[in-house]
Amino acid sequence: MIKNVLITGGSRGIGLGIAKELARMGCNLAINGMRSADRVLDVVQELKNLGSEVIYCQGDVSSVADRKRIMETVLSTFGRLDVLVNNAGVGPERRTDLLETTEESYNRVMGINLQGPFFLTQTVAANMIASKSANKEVEACIINISSMSATHASINRGEYCLSKAGMSMMTKLFAARLGEYGIPVYEVRPGIIETDMTSGVLQKYQKLIDEGLTIEPRLGRPEDVGRAVAALVKGDFPYATGQVVMIDGGLTIPRL
Repeated sequence: MIKNVLITGGSRGIGLGIAKELARMGCNLAINGMRSADRVLDVVQELKNLGSEVIYCQGDVSSVADRKRIMETVLSTFGRLDVLVNNAGVGPERRTDLLETTEESYNRVMGINLQGPFFLTQTVAANMIASKSANKEVEACIINISSMSATHASINRGEYCLSKAGMSMMTKLFAARLGEYGIPVYEVRPGIIETDMTSGVLQKYQKLIDEGLTIEPRLGRPEDVGRAVAALVKGDFPYATGQVVMIDGGLTIPRL
């Protein structure tokens, strides 16, 4: 059975890395992003060239109306949704000391990174339960893309750390709630991944990696995360709902 997948923030960075791997698997893809459809035509075509049916759902996951429209588009096109990948995320527009974080920045980051994914997951979960009730062969799962910042404190982007820590607990909550329906929920926690979001600090991190920050001596790539997500979508990790998959090159292993 071909799986229908919604990837939020799927037109660039880690989300695109995930999309490419799932396209190679033959999944039908609904790619969500903030950019207008005409600005992602090349991305959509690239994914289609890998063998997938692909649609683009423009919208802001922090918006109630946009989430509703995204779901309506996915269901009207594919009929059901088998996999949700909560990947959309932003950092603060300006990194500031924790004592100077503004409510405006806090609300923006939390809205996109946590509040939006929470309520989108709530909606998707109800749809998945109905789908599995109607057809026992349906295999559904939810995958949350968090960050090493869920556990590593960065005092110049506290709102981002809080949003990712919240997503980590969100994974456990939905895993516990959806277990009775056979819908696993996973957290994939990337380390330092080379994307446009991290482009401004990559030189700093590359120096730290050269000095031994990670066990694997390189920056992470979007496809590293994509391959982990693909394994979860394929069902290669049964009996593991609520668990965290670390994709960080060994950065978080305590060493003496």
